[in-house]
Amino acid sequence: MSQKILQINFKFTTSAADYKKLVAPFADPIAAVSGLSWKVWLLNEQNHEAGGVYLFRDEASANAYLNGEIVMGLKKQPTLKDISAKVFDVVEDMTEILERVLKQQKEDTKDEEET
Repeated sequence: MSQKILQINFKFTTSAADYKKLVAPFADPIAAVSGLSWKVWLLNEQNHEAGGVYLFRDEASANAYLNGEIVMGLKKQPTLKDISAKVFDVVEDMTEILERVLKQQKEDTKDEEET
């Protein structure tokens, strides 16, 4: 079972403030999605682009989300256009190395702050 990254990008035709109001109600339902480990919300206000990067436990969870009510709801929004979605494999061994290094750096920083 391999983790999957889902990247969804789109353009919005409103102000960034109105875009945030539009997508705010999606936050809780997204948090409850089965198989979702995390999501990072993306916003490029200047270019009117937004989206998200998601980590799913497996391909089935990513596909279920892509074909589910939340994404279908986004596609129905008249102020969102050029919606694209890409699924990526997670390179597990390289990711684990980075996680270990970052964890150690965080611990070292914490130790320095305490002394």
